[in-house]
Amino acid sequence: MAFVEVSKQGHVGIVTMNRPETLNALSSAVFADLLKAFDVVENDEEIYVVVVTGAGRSFVAGADISEMATMNVVEGKNFGDLGNQAMLRLERMEKPTIAAINGFALGGGCELSMACDIRIASEKAKFGQPEVGLGITPGFGGTQRMPRICGTAHAMELILTADTINAQQALEIGLVSKVVAPDALMDTALELANKIASKAQVAIRAAKQAVRYGMQCDISTAATYEALAFATCFGTEDQKDAMKAFVEKKKLDGFKNR
Repeated sequence: MAFVEVSKQGHVGIVTMNRPETLNALSSAVFADLLKAFDVVENDEEIYVVVVTGAGRSFVAGADISEMATMNVVEGKNFGDLGNQAMLRLERMEKPTIAAINGFALGGGCELSMACDIRIASEKAKFGQPEVGLGITPGFGGTQRMPRICGTAHAMELILTADTINAQQALEIGLVSKVVAPDALMDTALELANKIASKAQVAIRAAKQAVRYGMQCDISTAATYEALAFATCFGTEDQKDAMKAFVEKKKLDGFKNR
């Protein structure tokens, strides 16, 4: 992979956008690398949580305008499909994902962060969907995920004005859950990732899927799905061990994740 790096720290996989000379702009080649990277972290059984970040001073500054500038309708559709394939692959990953947003998260970069389960921002991070200023709409899920995350009013204002907001403003509208000093960003993301990795992973993945599934359907259907996820956990060794330890007032010596 020329533009995306995958590394591992314990049970945490780190996917780093590594095209700093273009502020990690998303091109067709970058999307192809991203899909390969997601396959790597998904298929590594020792990775429980995935952190996505960017090299240099940008998370992802957007899609590669130099590639898009001469596209026709068919080419634009194909590029949008490729981008959406990558975003949906990330969103549907069984393992929890954390975006560690170190700088610009504009356009496709904002969309990439929104496909993650949790977003942590550096104080230097900037967010926006500037597409209408370039004569296009957001193309990789921005019009769909932002209203779900921030509410329709905030999403409409950001998308229709093409305004850029800072990390504190992103925190205020719920686009990110935490803002930290730049030099504390990865430590904070890894601390959170390791905390999640220390829990029962069968339950963690079931809980993630219940949230993701429930956001797409009515509450009755979602509650039925949650009840099934809840019940399934009672067939795991982790549930038996953890509840036995709780009842006996003993310390549980880790989870077996089965």
